[in-house]
Amino acid sequence: MNDSRQALFTLHIAILLFGISGLFGKLLPIDPSWIVLGRTLVGSTALILILALTGKVRRLFVSGQWPVNVMLGSLLAAHWITFFQAIQVSSVAIGLLSFSSFPVFVTLLEPLLFRERLRWLDMLTATGVVAGLFIVFPLSSMNTERGIAEGVGWGILSAFLFAILSLANRSRIQKTDAMVLTCLQNIGAVITTLLVMPKVGVSTIADYWLQLLLLGLLCTTLPLMLFLNSLRYLKAQLVSLATCLEPVYGIVLAGLFLSEIPSTRTLLGGAVILGAITIGSLFAEESMNHG
Repeated sequence: MNDSRQALFTLHIAILLFGISGLFGKLLPIDPSWIVLGRTLVGSTALILILALTGKVRRLFVSGQWPVNVMLGSLLAAHWITFFQAIQVSSVAIGLLSFSSFPVFVTLLEPLLFRERLRWLDMLTATGVVAGLFIVFPLSSMNTERGIAEGVGWGILSAFLFAILSLANRSRIQKTDAMVLTCLQNIGAVITTLLVMPKVGVSTIADYWLQLLLLGLLCTTLPLMLFLNSLRYLKAQLVSLATCLEPVYGIVLAGLFLSEIPSTRTLLGGAVILGAITIGSLFAEESMNHG
């Protein structure tokens, strides 16, 4: 197996593991902030150990960089808390698909923050994603399907927070190693969740330590390492398109292990959302190649 094929295989394993993380929102009957605390505590600890073993741990404390990166962890914590909340009040499919709207916010915010021109292709992609969301949850269902409405609302908020974090990381990644940046933001997320989590039920993490350990290692640290490694061998377009499969993997796994079968409307809306993102990514790469 050559480097590119192996990288593609590991990329899909990473995306599959990221998709599994959504199932923990249903498997863990606890407040989302506790889930995020367990995830980030395990994840940051594992990353610190990896950095120590690879001789990079000193990079965590580069002068002038780490305070901002740690503070950005509050955005990461808020994104994950709202993501798990979306899944808990609705379903894995609703949470994943509504979160998939984050490219819309990136499209709208990027020109404002980086003084770049808003492209017509980006607007078409954003329109397709919004249309898909309206199929998943038409406004006429507002009063009859409160659970779905809440799930879509929390999922969109999670997408908005992730878009802001992604845009902030666009400049931070130029100054900080990707794994160091992720570790610092996980540390910041731990601090944030400690401040906002419910003050009762301190034994919660002890009751679900195994699930939280799996979430932190198998669905956070391991896929991150596989994902970052794949970037060394694969084109950005291919990585972007493969990432679109995360909701697909998550929905299929939720059907297999949680018996959550999405409605026809949810599947149709999901197809429109993922189709818009996929087509937008393909044409964006083509326009860059001809630019």
